[in-house]
Amino acid sequence: MSAPINLNKVKKERNRASRKARADENAVAFGQTKAQKEALQERAALIKRNLEAHKRET
Repeated sequence: MSAPINLNKVKKERNRASRKARADENAVAFGQTKAQKEALQERAALIKRNLEAHKRET
């Protein structure tokens, strides 16, 4: 006779594996490198400085 299988543990493990796979796909699709994030922040800062420079004082 084989050992009994806890179906709840099997179900939880299957769900964990599917969540991990989805997380890995999202990391590839939406992940950015540190250099990309820094470049984006620098560009946002430049745009903000340019906008502030063109504001009228009231």
